[in-house]
Amino acid sequence: MELGPVEYAVIAFPGSEFSGRIVPALNDLIRQGTIRLIDLTFITKAPDGSVEAFELDALPETITTAYDALDGEVSGLLSAEDIADLAEAVPPGSSAAIVVWEDSWARSLAQAARESGGVLVTRETVPHEVVQAAVAVLESGAA
Repeated sequence: MELGPVEYAVIAFPGSEFSGRIVPALNDLIRQGTIRLIDLTFITKAPDGSVEAFELDALPETITTAYDALDGEVSGLLSAEDIADLAEAVPPGSSAAIVVWEDSWARSLAQAARESGGVLVTRETVPHEVVQAAVAVLESGAA
């Protein structure tokens, strides 16, 4: 099976409750064929820095109800070591969702690049704040 680029995001939330408000946005991306959900893991990080990780089916029903509508297979791709490494970025006293997805929109581009001997040499996500600042400069006519 050919895969497009696979990415992840660690989305931190204050406290230890997962409201499920990201589910509609994830579902829109899945249904539109933009992404394919590969893994979804939740962590809580205590004030002392200790971390607990949970797959969706291990969370209490009061939390998982919001995620029932999530459309996609979740594979458990992340290892305990991956989760520990990613949890370092989460502030103590917070929780986080670790979302791993395939950019299915880019699958044919990635395949064509590989078949023609192309190799990705750099890729970067531009921080939201940087993009907003650049757009503000453009809109002000100061560019």
